Amino acid sequence: MSDPEVSDALLPPVRRRAPRVGLVAGGLGTYWPQFPDLLPQLQESARYVSTRLQEFDAEVVDVGFVSDAREGAAAAERLRRADCDLIVLFLTTYLTSSMVLPIAQRSGSPVLVIDLQPSERMDHATFDTGAWLAYCGQCPVPEVGNVFRRAGIPFRSVSGWLRQESAWERIGRWVTAAGVRAALRHARHGLMGHVYPGMLDVSTDLTLLPSTFGSHVEVLEFDDLRQRVEAITEDETQARVDLARQVFSVDASVEDADFRWGATVSVALDRLVDDFALDTLAYYHRGLDGEQHERLGAGMILGASLLTARGVPTTGEYELRTTVAQLVTQVSGAGGSFTEIQALDFVDGVVEMGHDGPAHLQVSSARPLLRGLGVFHGKRGWGVSVEFDVRPGPVTLLGLGQDADGTLALTASEGTVVPGPLLAIGNTTSRVDFERDPGEWVDAWSGTGVGHHWSLSVGHRAADYRATADLLGLPFRQV
Repeated sequence: MSDPEVSDALLPPVRRRAPRVGLVAGGLGTYWPQFPDLLPQLQESARYVSTRLQEFDAEVVDVGFVSDAREGAAAAERLRRADCDLIVLFLTTYLTSSMVLPIAQRSGSPVLVIDLQPSERMDHATFDTGAWLAYCGQCPVPEVGNVFRRAGIPFRSVSGWLRQESAWERIGRWVTAAGVRAALRHARHGLMGHVYPGMLDVSTDLTLLPSTFGSHVEVLEFDDLRQRVEAITEDETQARVDLARQVFSVDASVEDADFRWGATVSVALDRLVDDFALDTLAYYHRGLDGEQHERLGAGMILGASLLTARGVPTTGEYELRTTVAQLVTQVSGAGGSFTEIQALDFVDGVVEMGHDGPAHLQVSSARPLLRGLGVFHGKRGWGVSVEFDVRPGPVTLLGLGQDADGTLALTASEGTVVPGPLLAIGNTTSRVDFERDPGEWVDAWSGTGVGHHWSLSVGHRAADYRATADLLGLPFRQV
């Protein structure tokens, strides 16, 4: 699974709508007759910006170049109709704030102001006024920031020069965040079964996601899955067993009947996700004495892990908010496995974390293992479970907490997965070094209100997740 081409061939990733990025460039039209060479130079810079934005796999809605307040108002109307996930406002030289305020006010989309001068610095010995004005995009940034604040509009900006890669890295962070915003605005979250008894932190008001993001929550029954399981053929089950053997190492503890049951449920899960057009799925059913719904719940792990690896986070314990956090990390390109604290190692100074049940296979350090379990701790049922360690290196945790007033908040913490002894109990387990006393880290992390579970994603991504929280209008907390 460490080879992206191999993993994509076996588990084709789900394709979602690209972020729609509006682009408008502008400068003060008074300059054009005074300095005839200025506007063509600035328009060429604007074309370069449009091309670079498209390289982030964004759908760019370029409404052109504005030179006065009337043109700014017309651009605002075109961008309003475009329903963008982010608007990039390119200040090519000085312009008045009256030219751009309507764009931020009327579009209903978050705005990123960028000012990228043509090169690293001016050639002072040869420049005249017209040449200097091409380097004056920074001049209106404080003015625009002031007016946005007075108008109650969040202000965010990237200043730099046109081909400065570090500036484009910062711009790309906002485009990535726009992709997350797009995914959440259009997401359909499945919720199947009932809450794990007693886990008060897991309970989520089903109106909260639509009102916060615009997402839809589809309430499902386990019978929706049962009906589809009953329709699966032996050939479909065998094909899924064959796929699983390509993806996983299969431990000798796996019983053939349990393996085939998990494969059957996996095919039915794919059908359920397709039929309801789901972007995530959270589930739990307690069950009793091996009855049918208990067996369905116990047979979910294989199929849920395959779906998660393809970009449809599917998690147990009815953890709706954590599937949202996993969707954020997945759309950001960082994977994201369902995770909780398992133990602390005070000798090595690490926090051991992971979970039983579904996992994001593509963040595994090696080929993931299917292990047979006669019991799922804290749950009823038996069957196959997934075991692996997240690949060594930088990781970022991301959780979606909820405050007393109902506000959702994104919480992150960066650490490093390090080698060391791991449990072999059919769980994902990783040893994460946060470069501090493990107990102190747990206290700080728990004090944020993050909740029982979170997404463990690869790479140091806190800056990306901070930008995402900004575009979503959520508080961001980092430990």
